[in-house]
Amino acid sequence: MRSSDDHDHDHDHSHSHSHNHDHNSHHSHGVTTNRRLWLATALTLSYAGVEAGVGWWAGSLALVADAGHMVNDAAALALAAVAAWLAQRPASTRHSYGFGRAEFLAALANSFGLLVLVAWLTVSAVQRLHDPQPVWGEAVSLAAAAGLGINLLVAWLLSHGHQNLNTRAALLHVLGDLLGSVAALLSGIVIAFTGWTPIDPLLSLAIGALVLVSSLRLLREALHGLMEGTPPDLALEEVGQALATVPGVASVHDLHIWSVASERVMLTAHLVVRDVRRWETVLDACHALLVERFAIHHATLQPEPMTRTIRWATPPSRADQSGHADLNPR
Repeated sequence: MRSSDDHDHDHDHSHSHSHNHDHNSHHSHGVTTNRRLWLATALTLSYAGVEAGVGWWAGSLALVADAGHMVNDAAALALAAVAAWLAQRPASTRHSYGFGRAEFLAALANSFGLLVLVAWLTVSAVQRLHDPQPVWGEAVSLAAAAGLGINLLVAWLLSHGHQNLNTRAALLHVLGDLLGSVAALLSGIVIAFTGWTPIDPLLSLAIGALVLVSSLRLLREALHGLMEGTPPDLALEEVGQALATVPGVASVHDLHIWSVASERVMLTAHLVVRDVRRWETVLDACHALLVERFAIHHATLQPEPMTRTIRWATPPSRADQSGHADLNPR
């Protein structure tokens, strides 16, 4: 029978191999994602200037707002590209988890940028309703149609790349801008055929409301990640109870699950085991369960011996807001 030291050495080697494979895969995805983000940035920024000029000349708030949104999008895409580049950097002695958390910071900055845009758009639309301005509907429609094509191309680029919180935040900006282009297009058509100019600020307010809902959702996700909350697609109680059903495990406590990046989930837990001598088998079974059922590849599990005889049953759980739970037998 192998000693615990021998097993620890073997297990560490196996974990390192898996981690390197994951790192190489993430790096490959990251390079492709970064290129798509920079291309999307160039396309968005190049047309924003054209649309802003036409909107100013035609007197359309919806078109100017859409151009402003596209500039905001370009900044968000550039920020996402920088964050993606940072996330590819390897871990170091000063940053042992690497720079994956940059994804959450970029998403946080992007959400604040969206909120600022919504505030500006609301104030401008209200002012335009009180003081209507002439709008050249035909020019607005043509410019908005071209902007819609650019936004569709950018959305396609981002949706076909590797998805994480950072790229979803950038895609959210682009989808909001796509809706802005649709609003500007409708505004131009209505004004061209009816001359009813209030449609321009009214559609701008409608788009602002949609962007507001999306930006608040993004802000919540970014803050949740920065506060090391349990990933939204994982239930702490479910993971803990699954570990507690592994043969040889009596109970689970001090369970923590958090993310250092949107796709890098970490887990730590203390396991009370019925027979410490069988820890090697129990550990392998726990790691296999976490990978296969929950896609958790980085887990640190600490064994604890049983100090009294207990009768095992499905454990209840008590979880607090920090992502901590104790799972003990009845």
